[in-house]
Amino acid sequence: MEPLSHRGLPRLSWIDTLYSNFNYGADEYDAEGNEEPKALPEGSETMPYIDESPTMSPQLSARGQESGDGVSPTPADGLGTGGEREAGKGLEMRKLVLSGFLASEEIYINQLEALLLPMKPLKATATTSQPVLTLQQIETIFYKIQDIYEIHKEFYDSLCPKVQQWDSNVTMGHLFQKLASQLGVYKAFVDNYKIALETAEKCSQSNYQFQKISEELKVKGPKDSKESHTSVTMEALLYKPIDRVTRSTLVLHDLLKHTPADHPDYPLLQDALRISQNFLSSINEDIDPRRTAVTTPKGETRQLVKDGFLVELSEGSRKLRHVFLFTDVLLCAKLKKTAVGKHQQYDCKWYVPLADLVFPSLEESEHCPQVHVIPDHELEDMKMKISAIKSEVQKEKANKGQSRAIERLKKKMFENEFWLLLNSPAIPFRIHNRNGKSYLFLLSSDYERSEWREAIQRLQKKDLQAFVLSSVELQVLTGSCFKLRTVHNIPVTSNKDDDESPGLYGFLHVIVHSAKGFKQSANLYCTLEVDSFGYFVSKAKTRVFRDTTEPQWNEEFEIELEGSQSLRILCYEKCYDKTKLNKDNNEIVDKIMGKGQIQLDPQAVQTKNWHMDVIEMNGIKVEFSMKFTSRDMSLKRTPSKKQTGVFGVKISVVTKRERSKVPYIVRQCIEEVEKRGIEEVGIYRISGVATDIQALKAVFDANNKDILVMLSDMDINAIAGTLKLYFRELPEPLLTDRLYPAFMEGIALSDPAAKENCMMHLLRSLPDPNLITFLFLLEHLKRVAEKEPINKMSLHNLATVFGPTLLRPSEGESKAHLTLASDIWSHDVMAQVQVLLYYLQHPPISFSELKRNTLYFSTDV
Repeated sequence: MEPLSHRGLPRLSWIDTLYSNFNYGADEYDAEGNEEPKALPEGSETMPYIDESPTMSPQLSARGQESGDGVSPTPADGLGTGGEREAGKGLEMRKLVLSGFLASEEIYINQLEALLLPMKPLKATATTSQPVLTLQQIETIFYKIQDIYEIHKEFYDSLCPKVQQWDSNVTMGHLFQKLASQLGVYKAFVDNYKIALETAEKCSQSNYQFQKISEELKVKGPKDSKESHTSVTMEALLYKPIDRVTRSTLVLHDLLKHTPADHPDYPLLQDALRISQNFLSSINEDIDPRRTAVTTPKGETRQLVKDGFLVELSEGSRKLRHVFLFTDVLLCAKLKKTAVGKHQQYDCKWYVPLADLVFPSLEESEHCPQVHVIPDHELEDMKMKISAIKSEVQKEKANKGQSRAIERLKKKMFENEFWLLLNSPAIPFRIHNRNGKSYLFLLSSDYERSEWREAIQRLQKKDLQAFVLSSVELQVLTGSCFKLRTVHNIPVTSNKDDDESPGLYGFLHVIVHSAKGFKQSANLYCTLEVDSFGYFVSKAKTRVFRDTTEPQWNEEFEIELEGSQSLRILCYEKCYDKTKLNKDNNEIVDKIMGKGQIQLDPQAVQTKNWHMDVIEMNGIKVEFSMKFTSRDMSLKRTPSKKQTGVFGVKISVVTKRERSKVPYIVRQCIEEVEKRGIEEVGIYRISGVATDIQALKAVFDANNKDILVMLSDMDINAIAGTLKLYFRELPEPLLTDRLYPAFMEGIALSDPAAKENCMMHLLRSLPDPNLITFLFLLEHLKRVAEKEPINKMSLHNLATVFGPTLLRPSEGESKAHLTLASDIWSHDVMAQVQVLLYYLQHPPISFSELKRNTLYFSTDV
């Protein structure tokens, strides 16, 4: 059976709708980036799909249970102190999981209480001469809410003291087993959910008193919250029980993961999980997946197949649109501005019947507007600002700051993320109406572009008719979009709930091994995409393996993650036809042979060992391995145990041994880059193949006589990567640990003269080998930036790449600064980038002049 999510219905998980006191959604921002009043949350015309398979555990899906696969997380291994440590860690993890669940259970009970609060007075008026609602209407709207409330109140009251008095003897599996055994009440609620929503909506329209009640139900805040109440609509609260079932299932999965197999709770939790997953599976089979709008010209049912936010280039400027793909038409819309309390509607910007829709050829697309690409350094600046605001929000929360201050910061963060979302996409997705106009969307991911194109082409295989919608038909279709949409929020991180995973910060090491399943020989390569700041970007690309059906790449890449949750792999056939190669840099003409995506499960990838996996795509299997290094781990500078090499050895030791002023590795790598890589697009930014970099590292460490031959044959990005790795692995940064605090203070000075004096004095305070090497690198980077029109590497881009590499303190020094991974990234890195940028933008600095110049007076460092 095809998964329902592929047929237009969203797979909802608890993280999509969990409770948040602050959420800037699409409903509060229009397509041009202007603020709009909040809309009332809307109901769904059909039951939403409930996610029965936690992304963190594919092996725990209901399907696995049916086939007799037992749920058996590996018990903690090791005996004695190691085993005890593992047991203690498991005990602590179970407490953390339960504490988080209890906090959300308290919120859930408060929400159910808020829903029940108006029920008694409504029942009291039902028997009077002026009833607000009839008893039948009350019974329909509030069906089973009282029973659900009592079940969860009893569960909460039983579990809470156990968690408060937590130790290794506490058992609670029976409580979860009992909760799972009462899921029949939820089945009754789910069966009635659609009619409850419809009844509530009809009653709101016909009765002003009930409308006022249902628009603002007061939900009590948690005990330790400063906010005493929050206002929520009845419609939103009626959805909460549906959401809760998935949440409970995920918690069971997490508890099992940290419960030893011989623990008395283990079989009880396993049983509760089996019951919950079977329940979810049965619920989803009963749900009608169709999202029906109106009928097509042929009299068939028109269904919503796909929708999402895309950036359209319209009249020379970028606009955020909500695009809806129905079975026979593509409709581009934006949210209308509406008064407070009014249901929001979409305004149709244009539509194209699929029978008239074509994808223009490269020759035809030359007549389309050209894409204005925002410089990388502006995008990087904005990312820095967003990360800095995130850190401020975390600090405010940690200090229990005022909710107004937090809201102001979050609003600012949303505005910045919205700008980034609007301005970062650069891959053109062109659509043409045979009868006239062409349209241009900009996407950040070729994967996403391929998904839209394939979805449209699948529908076009059917017998479609051309048509023109009358104004009434268009109004009805556009009116249906608000309720039919599956994507509700603009994809920015500020729309995430507080307890939703922030994603991974650090470095993902990926080895792309091989692929099989191709029907005929081709020139094949892969690209890797990860999500960052709410959208996907391409991060790495393998070499082209020519004329083969079984490419063996075996290439390793290091990919920086910035709050990432997914990895995508795309497999392409390389196009060598010169007539197809477009002048537009961002046009991708190579053919996608297959594509696939996996979730980056923090617990699965955060190990020292490589984790091997396979992605299946269109009959093709791509084999890869990955491991993750968190940002705080990657910040460590580890001195080399072997002092005979150059990596991980103090620069003074290397230059003394070589009797040189600048280490040989620095001179050779820079010489090679200037010889044949200075015009390479993205030089120093694009990752070299990790295995090539390691090979170069080995020959430099061994001082191999074949270094020059190897350098001349090596890919230029690997040479650039080797130079960066050398500076990154220095046991202390090139600009030294001792001077790091002073560099941070110097760059923060406001007065230009004082800053100049301080920054030059700091350079003079560096040991000679460090200073000479720094000035040598500085002049090289300036020469690279002179070629910016060709290589796209500005001074700012180069400062972003090299700043942290040259300044980041060694482990001992950085411990004092370490807080959150994202926090150190934003504050420290911004300053490190600014320090290097200051020197890059400065007129040429000569070693001899710097040393003898008496204009700079000495200050304490």
